[in-house]
Order: sequence, then structure tokens, then C-alpha cells
Amino acid sequence: MSLESAPPPSPGRRDAALTVSLVVFCQGFNMLSLGGIALFLPLIREDLHISFTQAGMLSAAATFTYALGQIPGGYLADRFGPKRIFFIGILGSTLLSLNFGMIQSYPAALANQIVSGVFRALIFAPGLTLVASWFPADRKATAMGVYVIGGVSGNILLSLVGPFLVGHYGWRPPFIAFAALGVCMAFVYLALGKQKPAAGPRHPVGVLDAFQLFRYPIMWVCAGIQFIRFGVTTSFNFWLPSLLVADRGLSLQTAGFITAMGFALTGPSNALGGYTSDRLRNPPLVIGASLAVLACTSALLVVVDSIPLLVLVVAVNAVFLQFYFGPLFYVPVEVLGPRVAGISAGFCNMFANLGALVFAYALGVVKDTAGAFTWGFLATSAVCVVGVALAAALARMRKKALAPANA
Repeated sequence: MSLESAPPPSPGRRDAALTVSLVVFCQGFNMLSLGGIALFLPLIREDLHISFTQAGMLSAAATFTYALGQIPGGYLADRFGPKRIFFIGILGSTLLSLNFGMIQSYPAALANQIVSGVFRALIFAPGLTLVASWFPADRKATAMGVYVIGGVSGNILLSLVGPFLVGHYGWRPPFIAFAALGVCMAFVYLALGKQKPAAGPRHPVGVLDAFQLFRYPIMWVCAGIQFIRFGVTTSFNFWLPSLLVADRGLSLQTAGFITAMGFALTGPSNALGGYTSDRLRNPPLVIGASLAVLACTSALLVVVDSIPLLVLVVAVNAVFLQFYFGPLFYVPVEVLGPRVAGISAGFCNMFANLGALVFAYALGVVKDTAGAFTWGFLATSAVCVVGVALAAALARMRKKALAPANA
């Protein structure tokens, strides 16, 4: 068939491509601001006159309110539709990032991050649900991997251009500019994004549906792995620039390039991990194997002395950091069904962010106490080994739960 005679894409496919792209772009612009706190942290600490422990509290405060809002955010997405809830979250988060670039004191920065976490809680589960709804049933894990590409892409761009802009303008003007772009992108999404019409009769979720999730043992196992997953991810993303600058003596520009390389590898690995899981039809295997690799790389980050070897470890760590993101979020939907997709994503991400809160704060305390990040990352390695054991338990529970359907 010639190109001239090829039928145009169906409206449904155009809506799917446009909506997924807009959600990914919104995530990218949001992460330009959010990731700026981690990359510019050495300068923010100096500007606000705060310690490493106080810097860790900035992350922990936002993560705490973000975690508490996960189940409500998922419930609102299931109840009222993910499109409008995602818009409210993106707009509020980027406006608060705009405000953060103008803050002059630590108490104001802490208050900003507390409120920011509330709006960010309205981004994750609604966005994940919205993107997954446009993919077929046998590609849900892939869809969930695609969702995070935007955030990773934003971090790549930030890590590459951020140090250059900081050298010319300081950290505040770039931070404010990124946030302003995010606000504009939120309104573009509102105007052009679509919500997929429900197939068949709607069965609205109730508040009790959220509490029902606590009754399933498989949800608690997923929650434990999520606690480890995002704790490890936060340890790497939030503290890597500081580790490279403070412990290894590298410049902010060099640290930015290494961080950008890590994000560049993490981005496609999200979708690749989901695709691998969909092809193998074995999410726990992908989850366990990824955690085993992270157990090794987390320890090597603070053990190897050679800078080239350190860069290699960062690269391998980055590949597997979110490789199992899609499979891990897919298991609850696979077992419990798509009706509670938003609530189950919120449930899992609540525990993920509690892990991020603990890890982000703990590594700051370790750095202030011991003078280096060594013991913090060795402890992270040990926790990854626990995650491998939980993945093995998840495999058994999933097999048992799906046995009637496969009989």
C-alpha cells in the first residue's frame, strides 16, 4: 500500500498519542523544577545557610505530604476522572516551584515543600491511570514505564543545561524559568488532552474501596517493595550530585554531566522494563533481578575509587533504578482489576514515598554525622537484598492469586 492511500490514524489513536505525549511533557516540565532542588542543592544550602540534615528535611517534608496524599489522589482519579485531577496537581506544583525560586529563608522553603507535596500527590496516580487507560490490556506494564519517561527527560535536560545556566545567572532565575514553563504546559494539557471514555457501565469507587486494599496480603508485599524501590531511587537521585561534589571533589558541572548520563539511561529503561515484563509475563522476576543488581551497585557507589569505574557503576545503577517500575505497579492491577487502578497506584506510591522520606533524611543525617555517605549507601545495599526476598514472596502470592483465572 502506498503512503498516499494509507488510511489516516483513527481519532482514538490520535487522542491516545496526543494525551500520552502531553502527560509525559507535563511530567518533564514539572521535574525541571523539582529536580532543580537536588541538582542546585549545594548552592541552595549556601544561599539559605542550612546543613545537610536541614537539606534532607526539604525532601522529607515534601515527601511526607506527598505520601499521605497518594490514596486520596488515586481515589479522586477513580471517582472523578484522572484528567482534571492531574491538571490541578501539575498547576499547583509548578506554581509552588515558581514561589520556591523567590524564597529567602529556610522556614519559608520548608513550608513551600510541605504544600508542594500535597499538589504533587494529585499528579502521580491520576497521570499513571490516564496513560495506562490508552494502552491495551497486554501492554499495561509498558504503559506504566512510559509514564515516567517525562520526568526522567526533564532531569536529563536539567542536568545538562542547569550547571551552565547557574554559572551565568545563579540558581534562582533558571529555577523560576523552568517553573513558568511548567505552568504554561499545564494549560496546554488542559486544552488539548483527552480522557478515554469508559467502556461499558461505570461502577464508581467508594471510600471503602481504598480501605479494602489493606486486607490483601499481596498489597502489603508490594508496599514493602515500593518502600525500598523509591527509597533507593531517592537516595540516588537526590544525593548523587552532593556525593560527587562533597565526597569525590568533582565540580558541579562534572556532577551535572554524570547525573544527566544516569537519567538518560533511566528514561528508556522504564519502558524497556515494562516491555520485558509484558513479554515474559513474569513481573516478579524482573523486580527481583533489578533489586539484586541495585544491591551491588549501591555498595559500589561508595567503595570504588577510580572515577571511570564510578561512572560505570552510576550507569549500571541508573539502568536498573526504575527498570521494575511498571511491573511493580502492574501486579496489583493484574490481581485486583482495573476498576481500582488509581487507588492501588496511590496505595503503593504512598509506601514508596514513605521509603523516600526515610532514606532521604537518613542519608543527610549520615553525611552530617560520619562526614561521608559511605554507611548510608551500604545500608541501602542491604535493604535491596531484603527486596529480593520480598520479590520471591510476591512471585508465590501472585501465582496463587492468578491460579483460578489460568485454570
